[in-house]
Amino acid sequence: MFQTIREQIETIRLEDPAVKSVWEILFCYPGFQAILFHKASHWLYGKRRFVLARMVSQTARFLTGIEIHPGARIGRRLFIDHGMGIVVGETAEIGDDVLLYQGVTLGGTGNEKGKRHPTLGNGVVVGAGAKVLGNIHVGDCVKIGAGSVVVKSVPDGSTVVGIPGKIVRSRGAKIQVLEHGDLPDPQGQSIDDLMQRVRALEARLRMHEEGGHALLSPESASATSAKTQHSQGAQQPQPPLPE
Repeated sequence: MFQTIREQIETIRLEDPAVKSVWEILFCYPGFQAILFHKASHWLYGKRRFVLARMVSQTARFLTGIEIHPGARIGRRLFIDHGMGIVVGETAEIGDDVLLYQGVTLGGTGNEKGKRHPTLGNGVVVGAGAKVLGNIHVGDCVKIGAGSVVVKSVPDGSTVVGIPGKIVRSRGAKIQVLEHGDLPDPQGQSIDDLMQRVRALEARLRMHEEGGHALLSPESASATSAKTQHSQGAQQPQPPLPE
């Protein structure tokens, strides 16, 4: 237990440049406190003291704003940054050296029994407000952008952003931190591509109009010509009937 506490303190000192002292970690870091509470509740859960385990986890939720179900399995050196609003479900599994920002949800997608929450590999970073839902596997060293919703498994070394989450980088160079301000935006890129296409079509339309030509396909031009001829024929005067 003391080894775990020492390891958690060292992890926070390495990950958070704002920390000033060990006393600050002990009394002012809700993520650190929530992990210690979870150690106790998970032990009770393993002894089938389910009500006592939930009481401990609910106490931790009241004190820290972080809800970790006693059944969740957490690896070593988990760092919860700020932590308010984090929810970790009963069958969730978290690997070693994982970083969770505030507002993260590791949740389920329905009322199914058994394994219904995600599994995070080692070295995963989950950005603020991201939701990882269902019985999926998030591989090692995966980065999930803030506000993303991930509902499908993610291979090792990938970066995921968007709703629903899309892989925008896979097996690239290892990233030490998640640069929230420098993440690709697949939806925004798609909109930009469409806007460029619209501008190109508008430019072609103006060019044809200025040249006195209609921008029509061969089929449309043929149909328009036939319609014009029919209209002209209908307007021609008919010869008088013989008396």
